[in-house]
Amino acid sequence: MKYSNICPKCRCNDILKVKGKVGAYGSGNNIPTGVFSAVLVDRYICCNCGYSEEWIEKDYLPKLIKKYR
Repeated sequence: MKYSNICPKCRCNDILKVKGKVGAYGSGNNIPTGVFSAVLVDRYICCNCGYSEEWIEKDYLPKLIKKYR
């Protein structure tokens, strides 16, 4: 959905993008990588069937690998 803008389940092209964020006390759509740092996780949601995908930007992958591998 990130690249095609088409839902793989129902083929609808009405897709919402919800950008990842970090809020107070670690709230938001993110993966913690330290006390004061996190990797943002973007969500793509089909407005027809509700299917969703989560994506992490490639720039964040080294940070995740270092923390969780």
